[in-house]
Amino acid sequence: MVNGVLVIHNVNQSDAGMYQCLAENKYGAIYASAELKILASAPTFALNQLKKTIIVTKGQEVVIECKPQGSPKPTIFWKKGDKTVRENKRIAILPDGSLRVLNASKSDEGKYVCQGENIFGSAEIIASVSVKEPTRIELTPKRTELTVGESVVLNCKAIHDASLDVTFYWTLKGQPIDFEKEGGHFESIRAQASSADLMIRNILLMHAGRYGCRVQTTADSVSDEAELLVRGPPGPPGIVIVEEITESTATLSWSPAADNHSPISSYNLQARSPFSLGWQTVKTVPEIITGDMESAMAVDLNPWVEYEFRVVATNPIGTGDPSTPSRMIRTNEAVPKTAPTNVSGRSGRRHELVIAWEPVSEEFQNGEGFGYIVAFRPNGTRGWKEKMVTSSEASKFIYRDESVPPLTPFEVKVGVYNNKGDGPFSQIVVICSAEGEPSAAPTDVKATSVSVSEILVAWKYIKESLGRPQGFEIGYWKDMEQEDAAETLKTRGNESSIILTGLEGNTLYHFTVRAYNAAGYGPPSSEVSATTKKSPPSQAPSNLRWEQQGSQVSLGWEPVTPLANESEVVGYKVFYRQEGHSSSEVIETQKPQAVVPLPDPGVYIIEVRAHSEGGDGTASSQIRVPSYSGGKITSAQSTLHTFCTPSSSVTLFLALMILSTYW
Repeated sequence: MVNGVLVIHNVNQSDAGMYQCLAENKYGAIYASAELKILASAPTFALNQLKKTIIVTKGQEVVIECKPQGSPKPTIFWKKGDKTVRENKRIAILPDGSLRVLNASKSDEGKYVCQGENIFGSAEIIASVSVKEPTRIELTPKRTELTVGESVVLNCKAIHDASLDVTFYWTLKGQPIDFEKEGGHFESIRAQASSADLMIRNILLMHAGRYGCRVQTTADSVSDEAELLVRGPPGPPGIVIVEEITESTATLSWSPAADNHSPISSYNLQARSPFSLGWQTVKTVPEIITGDMESAMAVDLNPWVEYEFRVVATNPIGTGDPSTPSRMIRTNEAVPKTAPTNVSGRSGRRHELVIAWEPVSEEFQNGEGFGYIVAFRPNGTRGWKEKMVTSSEASKFIYRDESVPPLTPFEVKVGVYNNKGDGPFSQIVVICSAEGEPSAAPTDVKATSVSVSEILVAWKYIKESLGRPQGFEIGYWKDMEQEDAAETLKTRGNESSIILTGLEGNTLYHFTVRAYNAAGYGPPSSEVSATTKKSPPSQAPSNLRWEQQGSQVSLGWEPVTPLANESEVVGYKVFYRQEGHSSSEVIETQKPQAVVPLPDPGVYIIEVRAHSEGGDGTASSQIRVPSYSGGKITSAQSTLHTFCTPSSSVTLFLALMILSTYW
């Protein structure tokens, strides 16, 4: 473009169209448009028509496009090789210039030339046509019957022209199989160039249907189908419909389940109620087939209970999924049929007859207004006294009569009723009226100090006055405390003494004892007192001296003097053990001296404690004494022997030299 002029050299058809000129400066812009029409041009072909190769199989139709551009419209001429193509029943030149060949054969192979010509020139294209043998396909097996969980291989074989490549495609029910999303059930195996296998593993019901194999070549595409039938457990029956309800039955119907190619052998009717642990099989009368529906009667249901039902079908392969549950229904009311169980007596207060039983579950109450009838009479009399208990959850009834002596035997039975009427009574049992709480206090209560933290409390009791106590309660408190703040400790059975532990040393305590049973507590005994022992001496025996002679050692130490708040020393305990042993032997002595036997070779560990009525005092420091056969060793050599070991020959030699001076 020069000075706003656009020049187009060698104009051809592709230059035709609308052109727009834009002029602008800092004040704005203007446009101008012009259309270029090509009124005359020599023929030309689009690049994609210049040369092509067409591959077909025998019997197919071949269409070779020839659409030259030019003005005036070019005239079309077709040649095969050097010969002009003549039209006939199979060969025709279409109005747009394309050449069509029907029912292609080997004789139609070759190079075809299309020439377009007008007064301004001419142009041509060349197309090569190759005719191949048609591809055939074999898919086996054609029909297969399997059971859920089995596996199968479908083989697809292509018979095709050796010069053509083939590609295999698999479909199920007309849809391509996605091998990545089928959970590992499908695998395509290409073992040979001309065949492919479809492996189906662990087959499911959903995998039944028509499988297609399509073979694609550059010349043609062929396909075939095989049918796969899968036998499996039945499908779910149709929703259960409740048609008739009585006190203990319900008539139900449902549409049959799909048999999944294996005849259904039975239906199982299941029920669920608020009292059952999940779904449970219910007893039915034989099924009745009525047209397209099946029905059965559930029997032995409990009255006045809510139920929902479902059905499960079974065939020789297995049991299928259950149907959708029916609507919730409630059976009709009825007179109770279940009597209370475990009727027995319970402990109570004096002049009371306490009757207990196991409540009847709501599942067996059979209707609204459920309650209990408690009947009782003194043993050996006629005529029952009856009391109504209106609570369905009641498990006890208490009859009080001041004239009833303790432990009077009664015949007792408990019945049931609801709004529909009275139900059965339980078996008659004999129970006794309450004996009442203990009426007398324990006697001859004594408290004796045992140690710095223990006091023994003992008592006596007369069975005739206490009845049958379950045990005794001991109350105890410090001298400066109120009895209301007393701590308590209980015994069970016929014990007549107890040692209280964990008490404070050198402290005065007060004690009472009273009997108890299920009815309550009896009166407390008279108060008794005792003081815990003083603490043992805190000072340890000191200045231990020892002398060994043969298989024993003589010990001596300074006597221990207790503090004012400590127990008096009544003697001493010498603890000794062989090194490496956990248990100690004990020697008791009243003097600050003792003789300790050392029967076996080795090192002995010895310590001393002062002993008092408050217990053992603080231990002395330990001494280590070696035991040798014969000879005399004093405490002067004890340190030396502590460090003498067989691992040091020098130390052992020095020890032997020192010991030799005493032998």
